[in-house]
Amino acid sequence: MALTFYGDHRTGSSTEVQAGVAVIVVDARGRVLLEKLSDGGHWGLPGGPINPGEDIETAARREVKEETGLDVRVTALQGVYSELPERLVTLPGEGRAVQLVDVILIANVISGRLRVRERNDQFAFFWPHGLPHGLAPPAVSPLRHYVRGERGVIQ
Repeated sequence: MALTFYGDHRTGSSTEVQAGVAVIVVDARGRVLLEKLSDGGHWGLPGGPINPGEDIETAARREVKEETGLDVRVTALQGVYSELPERLVTLPGEGRAVQLVDVILIANVISGRLRVRERNDQFAFFWPHGLPHGLAPPAVSPLRHYVRGERGVIQ
């Protein structure tokens, strides 16, 4: 699901809440994988919605595999994030507002090969203290907490 619009609108009775998962993927050198999204040029975390009947860890591994081609081992819970307006999005072509509630996990790469797909323009690994400008709003808080060593955040 591509996100085209972050924040700057209000929640209302028509706003949907969507549970999702995103993953801070860490390579063997300690660098963090980010994807540059084709729908706005922001750098973000791989992730997406949790499918009905799917547990969070399975959703995380599936989303990373689908988006990046990598297999990962989940190692920790970064936190649960629902803060506004960073997690208000408007879905493309639909115009409906969605509030994302994301479980953010930390995972290590165990195998696979990075591959670019329609949703993302490129991937890059960054050192935690050298993250790029232009982060997607939903990625800002989890990455800031990750860099500070804060885990189990509820925001």
